[in-house]
Amino acid sequence: MRAPHALAATCVAVSAALLLSACGGGSKNSDDKIKDPGKDITTSAPAPTTTSATPSPSATGVGRPTITSFPPDAKDVFEDQHTGDATKDAILADNQQWVMALDDGIFQGTAATKALGFYTAGRANDTVTLYVNGYLSKNYTWTGTVRFFDRKVTILGTGHASVIYCSDESKAFLKNRKTGKVDNTPTTSDSYVLYNTDLKKNAQGVWQTDGMLQDRGAKQCQP
Repeated sequence: MRAPHALAATCVAVSAALLLSACGGGSKNSDDKIKDPGKDITTSAPAPTTTSATPSPSATGVGRPTITSFPPDAKDVFEDQHTGDATKDAILADNQQWVMALDDGIFQGTAATKALGFYTAGRANDTVTLYVNGYLSKNYTWTGTVRFFDRKVTILGTGHASVIYCSDESKAFLKNRKTGKVDNTPTTSDSYVLYNTDLKKNAQGVWQTDGMLQDRGAKQCQP
């Protein structure tokens, strides 16, 4: 999704203020760039999947909400699904579900969805509400394909992990909810975003996102 510049800037500022202490997988330097921790990170060869996602292996018996609101013209594609480590694969699976739940909220027109409530915890609830409402306040949704890649898991402790990943929004565009008009903006460095998410495992075994930082235009995510 191609976020409006004002919305992107707001998200970074709020994330930094509210969530820096929660994001143990990385830190922000003085120039507001996310720093990769560089330790205990496992990646795999890309194995892309689209909007449908496999539930976390650690919580397959949990009654998970079904995400069905994606329109035919919008798709999320995820790489780096499998690391060979069951715990890290479960974390990646729930990270994927959270990303999809965030988009699901945009498509449904509300941050108060069952899926977002299921995969989000703590201070991240404020961030996702701000993010979704930023789209709605401008009458935006999005169309096209967003690719999520270079997804790296760091185990920070029992029931605590970080996922750092990139997104490529060069083939995704803002779309007016009422008119259907698509903003076909050109690809720039802002089409690539670096995310650092903090996850905690709840009593049901679900890895919930409770912190997020983003760096739009991050060099390490650009081709």
